[in-house]
Amino acid sequence: MATRVFLSEDEMPRQWYNIAADLPSPLQPPLGPDGNPVTPEMLAPIFPMSLIEQEVSQERWIDIPEEVLSILAKWRPSPLHRAYSLEKFLGTPARIYYKNESVSPAGSHKPNTAVAQAYYNKQAGVKRLTTETGAGQWGSALAFASAQFGLECKVFMVRISFDQKPYRKLMMQTWGADCVPSPSTETQAGRDVLAKYPDTPGSLGIAISEAVEAAVTDPRGETKYSLGSVLNHVMLHQTVIGLETRKQLEKFGEKLPDIVIGCAGGGSNFAGLAFPFAHEKINGADIEIIPVEPSSCPTLTRGPFAYDLGDFSGMTPLLPMHTLGHNFVAPPIHAGGLRYHGMAPLVSQAVVEGLLNPRSIHQLECYEAAMTFARTEGIIVAPETSHAVAGAIQEATRAREEGKEKVIVFNLSGHGLVDLKGYEAYMNGELHDYEFPQEELDENLKALEGFPRAETVKSGRW
Repeated sequence: MATRVFLSEDEMPRQWYNIAADLPSPLQPPLGPDGNPVTPEMLAPIFPMSLIEQEVSQERWIDIPEEVLSILAKWRPSPLHRAYSLEKFLGTPARIYYKNESVSPAGSHKPNTAVAQAYYNKQAGVKRLTTETGAGQWGSALAFASAQFGLECKVFMVRISFDQKPYRKLMMQTWGADCVPSPSTETQAGRDVLAKYPDTPGSLGIAISEAVEAAVTDPRGETKYSLGSVLNHVMLHQTVIGLETRKQLEKFGEKLPDIVIGCAGGGSNFAGLAFPFAHEKINGADIEIIPVEPSSCPTLTRGPFAYDLGDFSGMTPLLPMHTLGHNFVAPPIHAGGLRYHGMAPLVSQAVVEGLLNPRSIHQLECYEAAMTFARTEGIIVAPETSHAVAGAIQEATRAREEGKEKVIVFNLSGHGLVDLKGYEAYMNGELHDYEFPQEELDENLKALEGFPRAETVKSGRW
């Protein structure tokens, strides 16, 4: 019985999969302040044109440059594991598989897009990248990727995570990046927030505002902004995960999974695993695809599908997405990478279409699941990843109760070896569940008044 299945470097995907080509309803465009669609030229101060072209592409398959493949090959293809010990512990007839993205240099899935973005920026003559990061996984990944291409890197890290996760900051510094807590005094956006909320824990929306401002105000014009989730080209780059998983499942003797699960914050690791299987579902396969999010940040499960800003200060276009309001500041839960107020437009549209079945889980259940996983499979997962583990355990338990054999695949999006403070807090009884208050959500959504409405037409096929 194989425990892990590897692919050779020759079996790495040579193309990314673009789900925008297959969605039953076309993705609604990003809009500018005037309510008109954003043009590629309007995005040029922020992104290189090659990434803008991928952002708006309707091509189903997009070639991966050889220079990108050569760096991805440092750790890809990543292994697919069969979770025999977890299955035995749960007494389930389900067969549980997990795609292990923790083997990358940064310890997560994030370098899959960081390397691609650094490459395209280098090709465009960019000298410096700015970005935001929540838990620090994206900042670490972009710092690593920037070092591969000789780029400077500036990271605005959400203040609560900057304090909670000092080793992420040190990882970024080791790869040559400059990491500062957000909100900071280095940008007007940061100074404005600090003047009004001096004790704020920060948010990804605020950090995005700072990173975008730092890019567009560079007097030399040598700086671009890089985003680790949410946008179409980021989802695209991550599909190597699901494309590899399909081949590996075949080597395990499985045709297709019954259930596909990933944690969901901005949407990148979830989409990376799920979108290639959503392609199968669009073409008739019977697959349940579940994005799992924190109950304290219930974007997909409680947020409306609407046009909203991608950042706190209004420096980004309006995007069609499930949102809690761009002024949302999440409680300081330890899954810092899942504290974003919105969801990727492609993931949101797939939910509208009925392709996905989102759910939310409280952090205590997630940590309990992570402890179970560590004591059976041996891997200490990131707090974000624990949501996918918890979802997989829920589904495996349901399979046991129903007496049904099912094939469950989830994305182990990152390890938690630099996130052990959260585990310590859990074991010391210092963590608590938090239900996001409806009145606070209603207040946040008032900020959307006057924005264009997003269409929510469903195909009715699923």
